[in-house]
Amino acid sequence: MRLLPFIRDNAAFLSAGFLLTFGSAFGQTFFISLFAGEIRAEFGLSHAAWGQIYAVGTLASALVMVWSGALTDVFRIRALGAMILIGTAGACLFMAAAPAWWVLVPAIFFLRFVGQGMMSHMGQVAMSRWFVATRGKALSIASLGFSVAEAILPILIVALLVWFDWRLIWVGCAVFALMLLPILQRLLRLERTPQDDAKGSQAVGLGNRHWTRGEVLKHPLFWFMIPALLGPPAFNTAFFFQQVHFAEIKGWTHLELVALFPLYTSISVAAAFGTGFIIDKVGTRRLMPIYQFPMALGFVAFAMAQTPWGAALGLALLAVGSGANNPLTSAFWAEFYGTRHIGAIKAMGTAIMVLGSAIGPGLTGSLITAGIGIETQMLWIAAYFILTCIAAGIGIASARQLSAAAS
Repeated sequence: MRLLPFIRDNAAFLSAGFLLTFGSAFGQTFFISLFAGEIRAEFGLSHAAWGQIYAVGTLASALVMVWSGALTDVFRIRALGAMILIGTAGACLFMAAAPAWWVLVPAIFFLRFVGQGMMSHMGQVAMSRWFVATRGKALSIASLGFSVAEAILPILIVALLVWFDWRLIWVGCAVFALMLLPILQRLLRLERTPQDDAKGSQAVGLGNRHWTRGEVLKHPLFWFMIPALLGPPAFNTAFFFQQVHFAEIKGWTHLELVALFPLYTSISVAAAFGTGFIIDKVGTRRLMPIYQFPMALGFVAFAMAQTPWGAALGLALLAVGSGANNPLTSAFWAEFYGTRHIGAIKAMGTAIMVLGSAIGPGLTGSLITAGIGIETQMLWIAAYFILTCIAAGIGIASARQLSAAAS
């Protein structure tokens, strides 16, 4: 199906996916880190202390995601989304009212759980379940919510911080989250139950069947994929989390760096669409072992950059892998393990990704405090991404061989 007719015929459901991924911004690292300077200054936190607070809150949200993500197999997105949007508003108000440093831990937990965790999980599970032959396109379009938020919000928030207190901005975020609620309800007024969607879907996985979460946990491919699932959220998150520090050590203003983010967004959008079309043509198995290689090159570029133009190259390379990541990993679960239990299965992947986003900021912040510079760390990160490509290739090849032998 051509793109424009596809969008027209499925506008309501695609718009709902976009709204959910855009709304996840309030819990995403790129957004929370925009307030890092103000938060560290107000509560007297070092890079390591702020990173550890962020890591603890994020880790707790990852643990809860393992259970809560399966709710998408039971409840309509319309109902669950309403609860999560209300929770997002509450989390934003909680952050705005934080009276002491220790309150930041539960504040980060709630923001990460409802935002990066449940909001993004619902958007991607919905696309994976509602679409089969055009799953790649649907995931790519829904993922535009991430990209649009990354393009618009950093510049907007940095500008607002010049005029308004950071706490007041969080109150505004709560109001905006509540404004999204009636829009989501309107878009999904015709949504079917997850059980009906599962019965109507023919999207089986390996061995021509639908896998349960327990079976996936026993399958070798899942464990080979863990490094690839951890890498982008851990180290892409770490880059955005340390963006203020990165600009400082390079001798640039924060605004000079943030001004490059629309480049990152435009390339990630193109990469997401390109990936979506390829997924619909050939599946995910050929892309999974190679799509993180541009990220490795991107971190090398960051480490070597002497001017903002060097950072622009790094962001462009990072965007290629990041744009591919959301549609590719979401489609991967459905393609290899089927869609009947996609919410529970993808909840594990989401939990791993949230865990990665906890590891990255905490690890890089501790290493900075220990005297290991961010540029040196970036070269190590590049090596990690190369290893994830190798592991993914071995895992997928082995899974296909086992499946062929069993059939």
